Amino acid sequence: MAGAEGSAGPQSEVEPVVSLVDVLEEDEELENEACAVLGGSDSEKCSYSQGSVKRQALYACSTCTPEGEEPAGICLACSYECHGSHKLFELYTKRNFRCDCGNSKFKNLECKLFPDKAKINSGNKYNDNFFGLYCICKRPYPDPDDEIPDEMIQCVVCEDWFHGRHLGAIPPESGDFQEMVCQACMKRCSFLWAYAARLAVTKVSAEDDGLVLNVDGIGDQEVIKPENGDHQDSTLNEEVPEPGQDAVKEVKAEQTNEPCTSSSSESDLQTAFKNQHLNPESQPGCRLQELNAQRFLKKDTATYWPVNWRSKLCTCKDCMKMYGELDVLFLTDEYDTVLAYENKGKVDQAADRRDPLMDTLNSMDRVQQVELICEYNDLKTELKDYLKRFADEGTVVKREDIQQFFEEFQSKKRRRVDGMQYYCS
Repeated sequence: MAGAEGSAGPQSEVEPVVSLVDVLEEDEELENEACAVLGGSDSEKCSYSQGSVKRQALYACSTCTPEGEEPAGICLACSYECHGSHKLFELYTKRNFRCDCGNSKFKNLECKLFPDKAKINSGNKYNDNFFGLYCICKRPYPDPDDEIPDEMIQCVVCEDWFHGRHLGAIPPESGDFQEMVCQACMKRCSFLWAYAARLAVTKVSAEDDGLVLNVDGIGDQEVIKPENGDHQDSTLNEEVPEPGQDAVKEVKAEQTNEPCTSSSSESDLQTAFKNQHLNPESQPGCRLQELNAQRFLKKDTATYWPVNWRSKLCTCKDCMKMYGELDVLFLTDEYDTVLAYENKGKVDQAADRRDPLMDTLNSMDRVQQVELICEYNDLKTELKDYLKRFADEGTVVKREDIQQFFEEFQSKKRRRVDGMQYYCS
């Protein structure tokens, strides 16, 4: 033990240092992340009066609604005002949610910001996230018992969070996709497999036409090939029949138009998608029906989707009805995406952000403004020259170096002021 302490002693005395650039970049990154997560949420007023907010930052209070009780979610303002000293789970964002704070789920708490709430918000949806559990493994995050570093990714449909290693397919680099749909949601919304063959970041196709990526054989996969004239849903063919067995059970949706029977290239489909999205009435056919006429694979994996993929979904009458029945109409709303929400937060924050220098200048007369600008320029020039010395020498700027700079700058300023001569006319 003594030897261990002795060897660790000198290292423990070394003060960790970072460059000024590192500090500024980290500060800016944290500020941008905060703006993105909060999305312009009001930190002072409960969001209950807004009804079911399309998307907002939400929290769950394990102090008031622990596991075993009914799940509940609270808005940003209530997390500060009503639950400031409680243990909270940050849920990031949820769609179409109304603040629960102080309703019947909270036995010993009344909302300080909006006490006149209904007993329950029947339109809210809850999952294990509200008790701090995530993924199919139902573990907390961060997990003290999990030593494997892994990124958590949110499903755009169910809005649960998943470990990348539990999604059935290795996630692409984080910058290569915008949204993810988990295995369970792909099974429930099986029409997405037809789109995945052409749109997903990791393509899923049954044809060796250059579009196949990350397909490992078809032992545990399903190859879907509808007959001509069939508007067939991609949940078909639960298993491939052995020779002599009956044909695989087929489930057919109501036919509205004849599907395309010829194989279309990706560029042709992209053009069709674009035309249908810009002028749906000019396209009598159903895009999903055309895609179902192609061959594609179903796998027990999540899928990863690029920016603006939702705009390629068919919006014909039958498809919109299907989205409604599956409760995924939000997929046709471009403002539902977390990216749109985050961008709104950044824009709102930038609009609210005021330059303290300009505020100070506006409160001064002309002479004072000139003096302040001169002082600011002197400070900027001297600080730039001072830091340049460290950059040229390849050394790191420490806290005491910055303190020394400002002490010397103040000393120079005092000498300049003391040395001024005043003349009276």
